[in-house]
Amino acid sequence: MNPVLKNIIAVIVGVIVGSIVNMFIVMISGSIIPPPEGGDITTMDGLKETMHLFEPKHFIFPFLAHAIGTFSGAFIAAKIAASRKMTMAIIIGVFFLIGGSVNVYMLDGPIWFNALDILVAYIPMAYFGGKFAMKNP
Repeated sequence: MNPVLKNIIAVIVGVIVGSIVNMFIVMISGSIIPPPEGGDITTMDGLKETMHLFEPKHFIFPFLAHAIGTFSGAFIAAKIAASRKMTMAIIIGVFFLIGGSVNVYMLDGPIWFNALDILVAYIPMAYFGGKFAMKNP
């Protein structure tokens, strides 16, 4: 297979896998740490209206979803890529960083969470996913 095409496929599959992992973690989070009483978190508007009710524990699973989703997508992209494996992993991190930045802008969460999420959950996790993929053939 053409290496450029294989790298494009690697990024697409990485984004899909990372998104599935992210959504799975988000979906199970409410059964492990119930959302705050009196809030609707099923829509973006409801989540925005409820954000002031969130305690630090409510941010554990969103962070894990972002970090593990990015890590797994980057890992898969680096595993599939024909060349420039770390570059493909970092592309996944940038993709999810853009999505995370949009969420930060739209949701207006606490600054400590926004900073932690933006600084740790995306590019560093993509780097570690790429490193882990290249270390384990």
